[in-house]
Amino acid sequence: MSRPKPLVAAIAVAAIAATALSACSSSSAKKSNGGGGGGTGGVFTSIDANNKITAGAPMNPFNAAPNMFLGYNQMELGFTKNDPSDPNALLPGLAASWTSSDSGLTIQLQPNAKWSDGTPVTVADIKTSLAIAYTQGTAGPVASAGGTVVAGSNFEVSDVKDLGGGKIEIDQQPGVKNLYFQRLVLTSTIVANSVYGSQLPADVWSQIAAVQGSDQSAASAAATKLAAEGKTIAAFAPAKDVSAGPFVETRVNPGEALLDRNQYFYAASKISPKQVILRSYSGNQQIWGYMNGGELDFAPYTSMPTNILNQVLSAGYTRVDAPSYVSASIAFNEKQAPYNLTPVRQALAYVIDRDAVTKVGEPVGGIAAPTTTGLVGSQSDTILSSDQKAALNPYKPDPAKAASLLQGAGFTKDSSGKWHLPGGAPWTITLQTVNGFSDWIAASTIVANELTAFGIPTTAAITADFATYQKEMAAGKYAVGWWLVALGPQTDKAYARIYGSADGYSVSGGQAAHNDAAPTNWEHTPASYTVNGQSIDPGQLTAQLSTTPVSDQQPIIAQLAAATNQELPMIQIWNYTHVMFNLDKRFTNFPKTGQDDLLANPPGVWMMQGYVQGK
Repeated sequence: MSRPKPLVAAIAVAAIAATALSACSSSSAKKSNGGGGGGTGGVFTSIDANNKITAGAPMNPFNAAPNMFLGYNQMELGFTKNDPSDPNALLPGLAASWTSSDSGLTIQLQPNAKWSDGTPVTVADIKTSLAIAYTQGTAGPVASAGGTVVAGSNFEVSDVKDLGGGKIEIDQQPGVKNLYFQRLVLTSTIVANSVYGSQLPADVWSQIAAVQGSDQSAASAAATKLAAEGKTIAAFAPAKDVSAGPFVETRVNPGEALLDRNQYFYAASKISPKQVILRSYSGNQQIWGYMNGGELDFAPYTSMPTNILNQVLSAGYTRVDAPSYVSASIAFNEKQAPYNLTPVRQALAYVIDRDAVTKVGEPVGGIAAPTTTGLVGSQSDTILSSDQKAALNPYKPDPAKAASLLQGAGFTKDSSGKWHLPGGAPWTITLQTVNGFSDWIAASTIVANELTAFGIPTTAAITADFATYQKEMAAGKYAVGWWLVALGPQTDKAYARIYGSADGYSVSGGQAAHNDAAPTNWEHTPASYTVNGQSIDPGQLTAQLSTTPVSDQQPIIAQLAAATNQELPMIQIWNYTHVMFNLDKRFTNFPKTGQDDLLANPPGVWMMQGYVQGK
């Protein structure tokens, strides 16, 4: 997903930009235009869209604000290809190859895989890393709000065994079947046991065994211990970066992080840049400024208007596109009237012109959603049959249909053209968005104008930050607000954005339980829908996807798509496109549009495969 970056006050941008540029001046002077592979390139300059520079934060990938950068100095056993037809497909990382079985995974480490201090990557590093994943809540099982430990929610490694010769067996907890065990294990962060092992208690695997046991009291106590140990791990500040990636971090300040080539990296001969500089940034405008000055060799997408796109292209950048399985939507809290009425949500879908909204909100990196299904259009198009797609309602703008739906639900329109609720009260809407999401903010103005013109006075409101937005949305403070859906490539994860914890569902072993009073529930949709004459439970269907092989998911997805299209718990406005920019000035041989597996990853991963060569 390409998330829009924060917009900040001009004075803050200017202050931080000055710091960043002055901090980079000494490093930039080191740049050369040296030749290609084998480590003769110059300095590769970019930003990390998912991880800002945080002055004073530790070089610890488990910290909330880590100065660690995936694909550069933060490594995994494998890197996702973001392929919806096979979410388990990965590019090799520290694992050269792997085989899966019902009981787990066997991996072969890369020959000569070493840390930046020259020591080999071993089974101890893998075992420590997977134990840390338990402390961070990413390995599972996890404790529910009531204290019950729920299995089947993560990847549940039960043991790590050394088979010799760099071959490692990673066992899944017996009795637990996670379709995505391979991807979840292989994309775990791998750290050096020599650095992090001392931060774990000696009995950590006994605690993990207790969490996986049948004694709920012991499992809950062990889960509590692991969570506390996780806080210790997250706060740990290593004295230096010990990296198994192509680069090792040697300096970080408020303006930039500097990473030098790791001479011990297993594929060092493929790495052309001798250094990487990752710039600090405070918002969209600062990144645009870097690009207009030709200072970034690669830039991930930031929400931008068309005129900025044209400036960037004029500065010499090449646009590269890849799929992004994310959709921007307008969501409803159905506990608040009148949004509990399906005709109301359908009427609003007929009023909102998605093409017009997208042209303003996300003209460069967005495609107006063809309709609402819970998946992005490119994904649903490959899964649904022609008849199933034809049966979907596209909700093309039609004010007459919208008016008919509202009148049928008891709404009235006064002489001034304004709509009133069935009880006679005026109907107004507050469309909530959040500071920093510049595309949502711009789009909200258009949506508000369209709804107001239709006769529903609408104002756009902005929450100060995303953390507050999530908290207040969960508390039911917003009746109508923006939300990201269709997060793939896993279809169960995509539908869980609608029929998951935000809708009062919890899942264990492919079975869903619904609690409308759950503290995370802000959608409050019914627990069942009637679609095509059949009653379905969308939360249970979503849970079933998590245990159904991709090749067998089509009938379930067809039901969920039809239900979501009919009931509209959210209206999908646009589907994001993963847009990136390369500057063929100091480096060449970048991945191109169509190489989706590479483009799903940061440039450090490209370099591991032999891409990005110095000129």
